[in-house]
Amino acid sequence: MNILIIGSGGREHALAWKLARSPRASRVFVAPGNAGTATDGNDIENVSIKETDFPALIKFAKDNKIGLTVVGPEVPLCAGIVDAFQAEQLRIFGPNKLAARIEGSKVFCKEILRKGSVPTAIHHTFTNGNDAIQFLKDRDIPIVVKADGLAAGKGVFVCSDRSESIDAILRITKSREFGNAGDRIILEERLDGQEASVLAITDGATILTLQPAQDHKAAYDGDTGPNTGGMGAYSPTPIVDDATLHWIEEHIFVPTLHALKRSDVVFRGVLYAGLMLTKHEPKVLEYNARFGDPECQPLLMRLKTDLLDIFEATIDGTLDQLSPLEWDSRTAVCVVMASKGYPESYEKGFPIRGLAEAANISDTKVFHAGTAIREDGTIVSNGGRVLSVTGLGNSVSEAKLAAYTAVKCIRWDGAWCRKDISDKALSY
Repeated sequence: MNILIIGSGGREHALAWKLARSPRASRVFVAPGNAGTATDGNDIENVSIKETDFPALIKFAKDNKIGLTVVGPEVPLCAGIVDAFQAEQLRIFGPNKLAARIEGSKVFCKEILRKGSVPTAIHHTFTNGNDAIQFLKDRDIPIVVKADGLAAGKGVFVCSDRSESIDAILRITKSREFGNAGDRIILEERLDGQEASVLAITDGATILTLQPAQDHKAAYDGDTGPNTGGMGAYSPTPIVDDATLHWIEEHIFVPTLHALKRSDVVFRGVLYAGLMLTKHEPKVLEYNARFGDPECQPLLMRLKTDLLDIFEATIDGTLDQLSPLEWDSRTAVCVVMASKGYPESYEKGFPIRGLAEAANISDTKVFHAGTAIREDGTIVSNGGRVLSVTGLGNSVSEAKLAAYTAVKCIRWDGAWCRKDISDKALSY
């Protein structure tokens, strides 16, 4: 079967790498892909088509007899790529435009959580920045300020006091840092606890919960600095044991899907719950409508079941007929290497050295994200998050050592990363 992956990040490299390992996969195309997907074996090939150019992607799928298209990022999902492909009778994995609103609109997400009585933070919605600031007049408490729409993981401000909250409101509504994503904003209570990521694949009826992971959103060590798209992740995480995972399935995923159905929305694809494990119970911080990046990388490093079988069963509505998922018992740790200046402004085009040396480190895989290839074959930085270096080990410590050993091989001007990815598990 020929397969088409939509996207260009580390998640898409991991999806292409994993699907190419399926015995039923013939060719895997990635549109537009990156330097990693361009060089990761003869079975993977880049296609120079933007992820939002639906007519060109559909034409390519038809011309190349694509049997399955897999959508990685949220932007094409929220723009309706699944609907466009389905209208042409093309098989595609991911939620349709209505269902993807659970990520595309935080206000819609909160409405679904309320309908399903799903635990989440107390919140208030505003369409005017001045009204939001007035609401805070007599409230000098920790608040989280969120832009309603898509903001590449950066439209969330965790504020400690009123002045920080007002500054975040002004950045979203007055400075318009996130464009139309800031047409509405949410102010919600700041929850205390550890964050965890639990992803489930669903065909709208059956829920296939994946192994838990823990992301590291803050830019710098010790969870300090601004929010990012994710600086690293590991799986499994000891903060979500089997009993907690079962509780999350019963009290979060099941009522969410029921609430969506009552809103005439059937969700098929990956439902990603970003959770805060408070002292009372897990609460939903946000939902994503696709694999997380970088959670996807350690999850797929550990998954032993054929990913192609899972995706096809989701499309066909036969997830209930799949055997239980098989997992590598080892831990996987993913460390994101970023460009100087990220998550703010950064420069591109720096040659990356040491990739071949890193590839020789056992039990590791370097997934490319923001990379490109020059005409002379040089691989250069081409984004904020550049590489996702993932290691496997019999313990968290071993996996961390494998990942950071490979990280130390790689250099480019301005390269940096957090040094404490997975340390939370070591202190648990």
